[in-house]
Amino acid sequence: MKMNELKAIETKELAEKLETEVAKYNQMKLNHAVTPLENPSQIKAARRDIARIKTELRQRELNK
Repeated sequence: MKMNELKAIETKELAEKLETEVAKYNQMKLNHAVTPLENPSQIKAARRDIARIKTELRQRELNK
């Protein structure tokens, strides 16, 4: 997900997306511990998406 896409989403929806992404990331880590994923770089991509969402939320908070 790119920053331009995140800026178009409303704050409430962005917070909900953050919760789902974190849950998906935690499930991915757990699954990878049991049986390795075909593409382990998905974990890194999910972590970066979470960071992008958190960054956008923080910027909105500071700009109020």
